Order: sequence, then C-alpha cells, then structure tokens
Amino acid sequence: MRTIGAQVRGIRLPIIKEGDNLAEVVVKYLKRSWENEGYELKNQDVVGITESIVARAQGNYIEIDDIAEEINQKFTSDEIGIVFPILSRNRFSMILKGIARSEKKIYLQLSYPNDEVGNPLIDEKAMVEHNFNPYSDTISEEEYYKYFGDYKHPFTGVNYVDLYKEVAQEQNTEIEIILSNRAETILDYTKEVLAADIHTRFKTKSKLKEAGAETVLGLDDICTEDKGKGYNKEYGLLGSNKASDTELKLFPKDGQELVNDIQNRLKDLTGKDVEVMIYGDGAFKDPAAKIWELADPVVSPAYTKGLEGTPSEVKIKYLADNDLKHLEGEKLLNSMKEEIKNKEEDLVANIKSQGTTPRRLTDLLGSLCDLVSGSGDKGTPVILIQGYFDNLADE
Repeated sequence: MRTIGAQVRGIRLPIIKEGDNLAEVVVKYLKRSWENEGYELKNQDVVGITESIVARAQGNYIEIDDIAEEINQKFTSDEIGIVFPILSRNRFSMILKGIARSEKKIYLQLSYPNDEVGNPLIDEKAMVEHNFNPYSDTISEEEYYKYFGDYKHPFTGVNYVDLYKEVAQEQNTEIEIILSNRAETILDYTKEVLAADIHTRFKTKSKLKEAGAETVLGLDDICTEDKGKGYNKEYGLLGSNKASDTELKLFPKDGQELVNDIQNRLKDLTGKDVEVMIYGDGAFKDPAAKIWELADPVVSPAYTKGLEGTPSEVKIKYLADNDLKHLEGEKLLNSMKEEIKNKEEDLVANIKSQGTTPRRLTDLLGSLCDLVSGSGDKGTPVILIQGYFDNLADE
C-alpha cells in the first residue's frame, strides 16, 4: 500500500523580468528541481504559476496617468462617482490616485461595516450603538468622523477613509466620501459612476443603469484595449496591483497560450500529460478577521483542459460510518477501495459524496498554490502538485 498521497513543492526560480521567455524558464527550473531532488513528473501532475510573474514577463503595466486619460475619455462630466471599492493600499488606492489625476471631483461611496471581501471599515458594535441600519442608512463623511473616525483596520492599522482622502488630496482633487450599501445612493451626487466592486460588479452596474445613471462603467471596462501599453481585454483594472508609486501591474493577459506552451514542452521533455494553470489569490476566508482573500476577479485566469470541472469523490468517513461500518481491518480497507473504484463519474446529490468540497478544481488547486507560495519572500512562484488526483484505491 502506498504511504503518501498528494505532495506539493514550491519551485524556486530566478527573478523574472519583462521580456523573459517564461515557458522556457519554468520548464528549465522544474527540470533542475526534479533532477536535484530525485523525483519524476507523473501524468496528472499540476504546475501552477503565480499571475504576478506572468504579468511581469509580459510587461503588462500601466501608469496612473494612463488611468486618468481613459477616465477623462469615458466620463464627460467634471465629477465622477465611485462605488464599492475594496479597502486596499496596494490595489484600489493606486487606481484612485489615477482617477484623481483626471481632476474630476470624486464622490466615493464605501460599503459598511465591511467591504466586499470582508475588510472592516467601521466598528460593527459602534454602528449598532449609534442606530445605523446598513440596509437603508447613508452615513455622511461628517457622521463618519463623528462616530467612527478613530477606527483602524485590525491587520493593517490603516484608517481607509483617511487614506483615500489623502490620496485624492495629494493630487489636488476634491473628494467627498459617503457610506452606503445601496448602489443607487451615489446618484444623489452624480450621474456618472464607476463600479469598483469585483465579484458583484455586474449586479451593481445593472442596478445603477436601472436607477437612471447616465454613464456606468466598471473597473473591468478601464484599460481593456491595446494602446501599446498594458491592458487586459477581459478584466481591465481588476486584479491590478501597485508596482511603484506611479505604476500598476495588471492581471496577466493571453494566459491560455502560456499554459498550453508549458504543457506541450513538458510533454515533449518527459512524455507525461501534466496540467498547467496560472493562479492569483486563493479563494479562502480568514477565520479570525473574516476577510475573504479573493481580491482578484478569478482564482485562475488560464488553465489546461484537464483542470475543468469539480472533484468527484466519495466521502470515506461516510462509508466507514454507514455502508461499511460492519467491517474491520483488511476487509474494510479492501471494500473501501472497491467503493472508490466503482464510484459514479457524476456524484452530484449522491449521499456518498455528502460533505466533500463542491468547488471547481481550479479554485481548490489555486488556493493550495497560493498558500504554499505565499505573498512575500518565499521565492517559489511556481508550484508543483503531485498526486492530487490520486485516491486510496490507486496503488
């Protein structure tokens, strides 16, 4: 009987720069790893590449002045409303800086008590004490500072209302901040609106249009065209990160070409059918702060065909406690293996799969990759997952 199931390795690479042949580099250092560490690639192994090095190799960057130029092209008024951005120093604050350079007056509407991914903006207990109803009430900037102005994010120590006001004011741009969870509230201030939310953006844009907004765009509608600079046709500014004080790295483009290229190179080199994916934020939630990690528009913007779908697994605990509870030892193990071997391909609504994780493979694998590679100084932007698709019946 095999003694090891899934194994995950972080693969070290040199620092990737713009113009590097990333497919060539990834395969080269994977090969160096398996030769140095004494393992081999197998069919259905998974190679994950973090989105940041893909975008860097592509040179998929823009300047904040590029944002300002496009905002002025797409919004004709001398003012603009922005609704539901996430609370972030390295994501939305840079986008706001670019918008502020458009010299339009900004009405910034923040959701409360938390943003879309769970970052707290105000103290929830104080909100209840002061009788604010998040389903209906609008909190003015004056009221915010009166009741919640000393609140700071528990992890970052940042007051995000202060931060966003400072960002705009540093560009000599007037900004007014309000708190409301009703998208339509922004139309009391301006009819031209940029929806800055991520996973709820389609719903937000639809509500604003129905409520009479004259211009409604999302972050996914900005920086979508090839103008000789960075762009992303599908996601625009969504998934962007601060690269410098004046530059943002966008979510990678044309990722499908890269994952297919790496898959083909590994096939030619090893004869194995390896799956490849690009991953960004993992889709998990911090149990203490209640913050959902997924600030990117998707976990995986590109992946090979073998990673489509969801797991189809039986629950060993269920079988051991029910169908096979009368067995012990070797008989129990062998019967469990037979159950696994003979399981249906589609186990949706099957009681034997109850309790297994009903999520897409790319979300599960991408979250695993993100946890292993981390977001700091690990130096392993490529992750190799082996044995993920194995089960107890595989010898």
